[in-house]
Amino acid sequence: MNKNSLRILIEITHPAHVHFFRNAIRILQERGHTIAVTARQKDVTLELLESYRIPFTVLSRIGHSKYALVSEMIARDLKLWNFCRRFKPDIMTGIAGTFAAPVGRLIRTPVIVFYDTENATMSNAIAFPCAQAVVTPSCYKKTIKGNHITYQGYHELAYLHPNYFSPDPSILKLLGVKEDEKFVIMRLVSWGAAHDVGHNGISLMNIQDAVRQFSQYAKVFITSERMLPDDLNKYRITIPPDKMHDALYYATMFYGESATMASECAVCGTAAIYLDNVGRGYTDEQEDVYGSVFNFTESSQDQERSIGKGVELLRTDGLKEIWKEKSRKILNDKIDVTAFIVNLLENYLEVTRNVRNSRNNTL
Repeated sequence: MNKNSLRILIEITHPAHVHFFRNAIRILQERGHTIAVTARQKDVTLELLESYRIPFTVLSRIGHSKYALVSEMIARDLKLWNFCRRFKPDIMTGIAGTFAAPVGRLIRTPVIVFYDTENATMSNAIAFPCAQAVVTPSCYKKTIKGNHITYQGYHELAYLHPNYFSPDPSILKLLGVKEDEKFVIMRLVSWGAAHDVGHNGISLMNIQDAVRQFSQYAKVFITSERMLPDDLNKYRITIPPDKMHDALYYATMFYGESATMASECAVCGTAAIYLDNVGRGYTDEQEDVYGSVFNFTESSQDQERSIGKGVELLRTDGLKEIWKEKSRKILNDKIDVTAFIVNLLENYLEVTRNVRNSRNNTL
């Protein structure tokens, strides 16, 4: 395969996917490859693509029920199939691969699926059997049949590795926070994804309690996919979407329902409390190996315990210095994930062949 003439289609269906691929897109284009991005209207996905000046084609918007997701998949796959007929990709890739993998199998184009979420049972059952290879962090807990490639890293290191990320201290002025002032970022999700069925998240009463208790020690900012009552709405963070990682870097603590944000904080050196009934392999590793994330379930008892842990952290002297050291250990152990993505896409035939012939699939 001529590395200088690859036509690569990248499916981006969630805001986090923009961050995962944006540096790889730039590098691949600089190396002469032709990139096409097919996007999904969800949250701030399109705003992020525009802010990073990544051209894209919108194929669908997110549905808000199980049946809407099914109808979206049928309609999107048809549009993606038509798009591929025009673009003629040499390879397709994306996170989860729910839309890309079946279409790739249909048009006989290799699809490389990146993923890190073990409990996405339905989408994994659709995508994984159709993929040329499934690529996960080495801490991924489930067994995947077929070509399963693992690497020593986290998705978040594709954009928060020091090779690509330099925190901008001007975020403090934007937030109205003094240089030495403590602040907390709280994240609440909508629980509308297919793998979110059965989750209720943090109760309104406990959200209000957490804000009340944390506010005794720090400013509180909330980023939420949910509707909030007036007493909480005044805490909403109002910054451009592409500035969120700067805010997480300088935050004293993160508290919430986003595994991605908890992991971003672990990488950046910010204490993180994550609540979810199932959890993730990467947040478990970040707690068990590095002590940078505290995982709690959604039970009422754990919600109360998590608030207590938050107060304990906010009262800890030198908290940021302690967590910066934890971050350094993570960066020392893990790889530059963007460099890994670029190498894998450029050499996918050779890499997948080597994986098939080797007992060790960790790269």
